[in-house]
Amino acid sequence: MSLSKETVEYVANLSRIELAKEELEKISKQLESIIGFIDALRSADVTDVEPTDHIVPVNNRLRSDEPRGSLPIEKTLANAPHKDGRFFVVPKVIE
Repeated sequence: MSLSKETVEYVANLSRIELAKEELEKISKQLESIIGFIDALRSADVTDVEPTDHIVPVNNRLRSDEPRGSLPIEKTLANAPHKDGRFFVVPKVIE
């Protein structure tokens, strides 16, 4: 598939990108190369290839989910700038 300079200029205009003549030439060639590669991928025969979500088999190592004690209130509030008893004090944000 060929890509005209007019198409690249049109897309650049839509993207609000200003391209110099040299940049337009360079980008047109690069985009043509990319589109050519995509066309080559499309022509590959993948009828006997199973779909995959990862190239190598992945086995997640998960630990068992067991409940345990939470952080004590004193340690939780130790670095709080403002606190009131067992609670954090935060600024009111109601408008």
